[in-house]
Amino acid sequence: MSNTIKASVLAIAVSAASGSALAVEAMSMKIADGLEFTPTLKVTESYDDNFREVENNEESSWITRISPTLALTAYGRKSEYVLAYTADSDTFHSSHKDNNTDHHLTGDAGFRFNARNQLVLNAGYHKVEETTSATPGVQGDKYNSKNIGGVYTYGVETARAQIDFGADYKELRYDNTGLRSNGTRLNSEKERDATALRSTLYYRLGAKTRALAELRHTDYSYVSAKSLDATNLAFLGGLTWDATAKTTGTVKFGREKKEFDRNINDDQSGGMWEAGITWQPRTYSTFGLKARRALDEGENGASAIQATSTTLDWKHYWLDRVYSIASYTRSEQDYIDDTVNNRLDKTDIFGLGLNYEMRRWLDIGVGYKYAENDSNVVNESYERNIYSISFTASL
Repeated sequence: MSNTIKASVLAIAVSAASGSALAVEAMSMKIADGLEFTPTLKVTESYDDNFREVENNEESSWITRISPTLALTAYGRKSEYVLAYTADSDTFHSSHKDNNTDHHLTGDAGFRFNARNQLVLNAGYHKVEETTSATPGVQGDKYNSKNIGGVYTYGVETARAQIDFGADYKELRYDNTGLRSNGTRLNSEKERDATALRSTLYYRLGAKTRALAELRHTDYSYVSAKSLDATNLAFLGGLTWDATAKTTGTVKFGREKKEFDRNINDDQSGGMWEAGITWQPRTYSTFGLKARRALDEGENGASAIQATSTTLDWKHYWLDRVYSIASYTRSEQDYIDDTVNNRLDKTDIFGLGLNYEMRRWLDIGVGYKYAENDSNVVNESYERNIYSISFTASL
């Protein structure tokens, strides 16, 4: 199986199941020829001084998170399959009613039919409970999401041209059973299905640089809030390059339009961009930039949210097995058609961590994160500090 397909399958599986790449070099157990089992465990102890993200009457707690991940990998001559499960169990020592466990189950498969035809498939089920809430003492949202999709690639990456065809289907459902005073179910207006199609054409400009043109079509169908049914169309153009002048990255710029099925809300359009760039001036020091501007789905009375975010991070090895990570994120959320509040949120997040690769199978990390949200709506601003220590272990 090609390294491209194998890397794609493993990356999708890990990110979907655990939300981040594994820090340790996990060793797999061979169950049979072409079949491996990989368990990992992460334990985090943190202190959160505002775990509900509220402006007044903040609640704080020590929180213990235990996150085991189990991955089963099967290899074929031209295929690979990964089934992964992660549980995130949180114990709030000052608020036991908020104890919860999130479940993430993902399945991924990669196929290389021949040199010019490759296919990566993915599916997932996620059951999540949030502890943030607009009102102290109110239990956070509970929801589950399901997705299935894939990307078919025609052409060789080193050829003059290559094209991707992608499709994805997602369902979002809420498990909150409480009723409002008007008899409607809490969060029912957020439940939706999304069907997305994408096509990306790559054209080689040099040995390590390719131009790209991308077309996206996403159809949103809401279960009860039918006024939010809409179709998003986006066209993007840009560049992608690998290890050119010590940088690797992809940048895309274009426009996006959101057309509502009904005339209750105004159609929206505007500029859109996505960027991910890595710069490595030294083998032991890496800088990263991620930026995004797009129309997200609306909530709290808005028909859509114009979201803009930029993240800068720096990873630096001070010793062979000791490294730090510093990051800063700036984001803005402009709530469109929110005629009551005309809401605009501006959020700054600072993060700092120090990690020690104690053994091949064991990492120890300490971290601090500060978040501040500045909103023009009363009681929606907040400040939050999180201090943590974590242990990640494998075989």
